[in-house]
Amino acid sequence: MHAADCHHEEGVHPGLKGHALRRALAAAQVRCQTIQERLTEPRRRVLELLLEADAPLKAYDLIATFGEDGAPAKPPTVYRALDFLERQGFAHRIESLNAFVPCRLEAENHKAAFLICTCCGAAEEFEPDLSPGLAAAQAKGYQVASVTLEARGLCPACRAE
Repeated sequence: MHAADCHHEEGVHPGLKGHALRRALAAAQVRCQTIQERLTEPRRRVLELLLEADAPLKAYDLIATFGEDGAPAKPPTVYRALDFLERQGFAHRIESLNAFVPCRLEAENHKAAFLICTCCGAAEEFEPDLSPGLAAAQAKGYQVASVTLEARGLCPACRAE
């Protein structure tokens, strides 16, 4: 099945709306205060756009929809915000898509893993058990700084079509 043949548009994690969105942004604000960082307006806006999205967003999508009035942002504003959100664990970059998603897991410093549907584009985050692989890397003398796993296939909804 090709992406053009897929009519399923609902993501595994639909974007947050209303109260759920406000609660997530408030939690991000509290977390920033706890770590003595600032959730500036640009950072907050980019996080809001990621949380609202039904699928991963590319930086140029964020730039285009940044302004509440529809005005685009200056690229450095969005890229700086994304860098902050990634460093603080609020967002992840899905390398193969060159796109960003909000972090859906509560654990700090977790290993990110994504199931990416090649049909509808949904990306579901989960925490894999990479202990055997990391132990093998350490045994060889590697100090692993970060791990991101990306698996591509069809989500259950697209498989059912």
